[in-house]
Amino acid sequence: MYRDHTRVVQIGDRKIGGGNPILIQSMTNTKTEDIEGTVKQILALEAAGCEIIRCTVPTIEAARAVKEIKKQIHIPLVADIHFDYKMAIAAMENGADKIRINPGNIGGKEKIKAVVDTARERNIPIRVGVNSGSLEKELVKKYDGVTAEGLVESALDKVKIIEDLGYDNLVISIKSSDVMMCVKAHELLAEQTSYPLHVGITEAGTLYSGNIKSAVGLGIILYQGIGDTIRVSLTGDPVEEIKSAKRILKTLNLRKGGVEVVSCPTCGRTQIDLIGLANQVETMVQEFPLDIKVAVMGCVVNGPGEAKEADIGIAGGKGEGLLIKKGEIVRKVPEDQLLQVLRQELENWK
Repeated sequence: MYRDHTRVVQIGDRKIGGGNPILIQSMTNTKTEDIEGTVKQILALEAAGCEIIRCTVPTIEAARAVKEIKKQIHIPLVADIHFDYKMAIAAMENGADKIRINPGNIGGKEKIKAVVDTARERNIPIRVGVNSGSLEKELVKKYDGVTAEGLVESALDKVKIIEDLGYDNLVISIKSSDVMMCVKAHELLAEQTSYPLHVGITEAGTLYSGNIKSAVGLGIILYQGIGDTIRVSLTGDPVEEIKSAKRILKTLNLRKGGVEVVSCPTCGRTQIDLIGLANQVETMVQEFPLDIKVAVMGCVVNGPGEAKEADIGIAGGKGEGLLIKKGEIVRKVPEDQLLQVLRQELENWK
């Protein structure tokens, strides 16, 4: 499996690569200069399960804010740099645990060297990022368009620039909004490098379409043993990115913990608001640090049998429902008390 053999990279107090757990990342959408607002968002992301956070650093004020933000959060902070190499240096001087750059757009070799020299002095990892939207014209021409092969060549070219400067504390990311191109690029890249890979489908879209594209793309890539840290990119509240990433990892058995909710798709026999109940249960279970499966079923006839693989479940009928454990009916429950009874069971779960 590729990820078992990638290099270990230390980011703050966390490690990726070398078979370490796949860490979940997100990115703030606040102005980094707004220290209070940025910290508030990061703390909410931490509570949701974010393990590495990235902030944009387009100005010297943002770079200076990194120092104050770091004092108030509990996870590593990555500074995202575009174009201005001075911002990369300033971010590292203000405590960034890692920087993300594209060596192709921050200037000539001397500017790249200045960034690398600062990273080396402080042993700060550099994430080399390449995006299909900014692939070099010569590679677009060489491969007759934007292709997976072009993305990989671009990424490895950027890595070589930094390696030639005597530094190899690196993470690579290659992203595309084209899911299958992204999959192929990661397959090709994993065979050609031992650096840990940051995986994501860029510009994936809204909560609906973005989740589907990310689940398909990340699912295929991660299942092949590729990827050491991930971000689900969604147009919306970054907390939703963390929820989705956790579910993708859990579905692939790459992460344990957290209540898994299963529910039936409803049919003509359903006599309760199963959709509303299932959504309420899914929200409620996030409070409980349990590694169990909870079933929410809409039929008291087939519910117990269909929920037999769940640790605990509820099945609703007209006016009353059932509390179920391991497929066995425990007792009948008034319909309007199903959610309350399930909460009590979870609170007392051992």
